[in-house]
Amino acid sequence: MNARAGAKTVASPAAKAPSPGDDAHVLDDEDAGTTLAAALRRRLVGRSWSDVRGLVETGKVRVDGERVVDPAVRVSAGTRLTIVMAAPRPRAEVVGFRVAFEDGHLIIIEKPAGVTSVPYERKDTGTALDLIRTHWRHSGKRATATPLYTVHRIDKDTSGLLCFAKTRLAERALHEVFQRHEARREYLAVAHGAVTSRRIESSLVADRGDGIRGSSRRPGEGQHAVTHVTAVRQLRAATLVRVRLETGRTHQIRIHLSEAGHPLVGETVYIRDLLRAEREPLPSPRLLLHAATLGLPHPVTGEAIDLRAEPPPDFIEALEALGGSRADL
Repeated sequence: MNARAGAKTVASPAAKAPSPGDDAHVLDDEDAGTTLAAALRRRLVGRSWSDVRGLVETGKVRVDGERVVDPAVRVSAGTRLTIVMAAPRPRAEVVGFRVAFEDGHLIIIEKPAGVTSVPYERKDTGTALDLIRTHWRHSGKRATATPLYTVHRIDKDTSGLLCFAKTRLAERALHEVFQRHEARREYLAVAHGAVTSRRIESSLVADRGDGIRGSSRRPGEGQHAVTHVTAVRQLRAATLVRVRLETGRTHQIRIHLSEAGHPLVGETVYIRDLLRAEREPLPSPRLLLHAATLGLPHPVTGEAIDLRAEPPPDFIEALEALGGSRADL
């Protein structure tokens, strides 16, 4: 069950009988609509809020026989709560998610495709921030005790390395690193057509006149953007490329390659020119863009951090369908 506060109420189907030695409780009308943590604390006299939250977050509590690890989930009268102290700690089961580096100042993860870096509205869930907190919770850490500060982002449909700061000191230092373009960011991508190695430079604007981001030729307008593209292997009707960002603007890689006549395979936004030329986009289960390398100085110690993330299976499968292989990466 992936229930969250305010989003779902746990109903009460036929409950499973507790095992001998388990501590079971049936909730009453006073518990209706309260959080799981509040219902537990009413019954566990003398236990602190931290204690009861810890029981839930470490997988020791069953709600009508099903393990729930969110202490803020809402419960109903008649629901049976069972505390199983011998229950093993749950493990995160998010395909494509991995912590690549973590210390007291920052955390760098491998973000799966289809996950936003941060919430765009207050009620948004399932973001990279949520994945990190779920990982902490399953590791026995207090999931909300440590702040997370956004220092850079990658697109929702892009997989790969993504960094967050855990302290204000690290946040300020990492902002400087990214603003001064001192971070080394390299991507793997598959683009339509025969791409040649090149340097692409333009000024990017949020609206090129049709509601879509793009390059502007008007002097003094937009943000300066530079992308370095290296052709790796020619595929069937496409090219595997390695892309290095000199600057990091929103959708920079997608826009620059599209405007060069080579939109990414799996692209759904920047394909106007491809469709106008009556070319059929290559089929793909996802956008073939992966943040493969992230190198930067540690925001506090200054030591070099140099990380590489292998493309996930769905990227490899799409690459193979176009005649490429893992050996090309």
